[in-house]
Amino acid sequence: MKATELLRNALKQPSWWVAFFFVALAALLIPLSESDIDTPLQSLNHWGNDHLVRWDAKLRPAPDNVVIIAVDQKSIEDPNMMEMAGTRWPWPRVIHGELLEQVLAKEKPAAIVFDVMFTEPEASDAQLVAALRKVPAYLPIAIAPDGNSFPLAKLPSVMGIKRSAHANPNASLPIQMPISFDLDVLKTGHINFPEDSDGIGRRYEVFRQHEGWSIPSMPTRIAEDQQWNIPRANDIPLHWYGTPFQRLSYRDVYLSGQMANAPKIPSLKGKIVIIGAVAIGLGDLRATPMSGKMIGPEILATAISNLANQDWLHTLPSGITLTLTCLVILLIAWRYSNGTHPSLIGGALLLFSLIVIAFAWLAIHENYLWQPFAGLVLIWLYFFFCALFYFLYEKRKRQHIQQTFNRFLDPRVVKTLSDSSMLASSEIGQNVMLSVLFSDIRGFTTMSEKSSPAEIVYLLNKYFDNQVSCIYEEGGTLDKFIGDAIMAFWGAPVAHANHAELAVNAALSMAENLEKFKADMAGKADGFEIGIGINTGPAIVGFIGSSHRLDYTAIGDTVNLASRIEGQTKGIARVLVSEYTREACGNTFDFIEHGEFTVKGREQPVRLFEPRRKQQ
Repeated sequence: MKATELLRNALKQPSWWVAFFFVALAALLIPLSESDIDTPLQSLNHWGNDHLVRWDAKLRPAPDNVVIIAVDQKSIEDPNMMEMAGTRWPWPRVIHGELLEQVLAKEKPAAIVFDVMFTEPEASDAQLVAALRKVPAYLPIAIAPDGNSFPLAKLPSVMGIKRSAHANPNASLPIQMPISFDLDVLKTGHINFPEDSDGIGRRYEVFRQHEGWSIPSMPTRIAEDQQWNIPRANDIPLHWYGTPFQRLSYRDVYLSGQMANAPKIPSLKGKIVIIGAVAIGLGDLRATPMSGKMIGPEILATAISNLANQDWLHTLPSGITLTLTCLVILLIAWRYSNGTHPSLIGGALLLFSLIVIAFAWLAIHENYLWQPFAGLVLIWLYFFFCALFYFLYEKRKRQHIQQTFNRFLDPRVVKTLSDSSMLASSEIGQNVMLSVLFSDIRGFTTMSEKSSPAEIVYLLNKYFDNQVSCIYEEGGTLDKFIGDAIMAFWGAPVAHANHAELAVNAALSMAENLEKFKADMAGKADGFEIGIGINTGPAIVGFIGSSHRLDYTAIGDTVNLASRIEGQTKGIARVLVSEYTREACGNTFDFIEHGEFTVKGREQPVRLFEPRRKQQ
């Protein structure tokens, strides 16, 4: 088949053209790069990956190479601290100077990072500056959204700000920094922690790019001096830890250098020490995937540890998600167009989703961030759309079945035919055991010569209404009207173990109804008589005809013999049945044997019986 024919056939299937719509939707809504981070479906990726990050964090204890010296509630309320530092925060900067000189200078940590801003001048700045020269300390800066701007070209090189060959020499930024400190101690890095559109921070900047200038973040600045590998990206997704970082109370560390009987602190040699406020009302609380209120020093410690241990999250190309989403949508369309039941597709899709989620979690565990959730949502939306269409299609199909079989069956029987497999078997054809009934009118030609066409039509319709109701009451299938004759059968499409009994019972009711019919016609049906023949045996049943018209009918020798038996009733009995029907009925009725008859198309004679209802 040519490609154009394949495309033409595909477009005839709603599942396909809706699939093309969802593929286009995926191309628009699934982000292809981090610059598209705020596409409408990205919040779904955030939601899903936040859960995976939390699960993964349970397996990741915080490294011991970063320690937080915490200005906690104990430090604020301790009487000794209140005597030396005062009762209000922020403390005089001489306190920090003494901590550096008397304790940390002796411990020899690899780096001392302040997560405390020193933007305003203070009387004891000189003491802190003197202490800063004795230790590897880093002071924070923050890039503000507005305020007084500093020309970047005039800032000291010790701040680590780099310019490219094409940098704007007049570029400036509003930076919050220690303006009263000597320039030689301004070893800085910014501590801005950007939030995504949902207000949650997930990434830490490596460099802030501005008009050709690169302002390093605090973790980057430490990484440069410690000679760690630095990511090439402007920011990194943080790989969180499931336990807090080792935390020492500022009070304990400070007093260990002031009092001989103070508690001894653990060794800080070679470690990264972060000094920051965590007490209630002092800490900088931010929303992260781990918590809605995470303190700033913990976030900073996470970013530093990620760089120190080279375990930040590397973002996988979003094109993987887009490609996979499109392929699965087209695969679902193919299975729907091939008639696969939605429950099977849904089961396979559920397994696929679980595998994808498991893979995304394993990727995070291996330091890779894959964001498949937006694609999964689009896939499931497409599946549910197709399932809804399938449901509506099946509903229309059942209605079609009912409308089709209502022409042949009692409506109570039609309700059992909604199963599409039963319709399919009827379309193919089946060889089943049936009891076939033929009924014909005697004297109709003579009567039609004496009556007008309108009277004949009225008479026939009235007669057929009475007779067909007898067939329906016994669960029979009305095959067709052949002029003034009726053909019906039992055993298909609804199987009846006692189909012969039902057929005979219907025939006796038809014979009984004839007398009521003639009485109701008040002389208009004089000479009206019927003959009914019944045979039981195998026959082929199904929809038979052309592509323009189909009839649900039965064919075969069993049907032909039933018709021949009906032809033998004249002058003998209203109802005659074959010996096969008589045997199938057992003792349900009384039978009068009328002997053997030779019928057209059969070499062997047939024995015929007249059924009678058993007397009570």
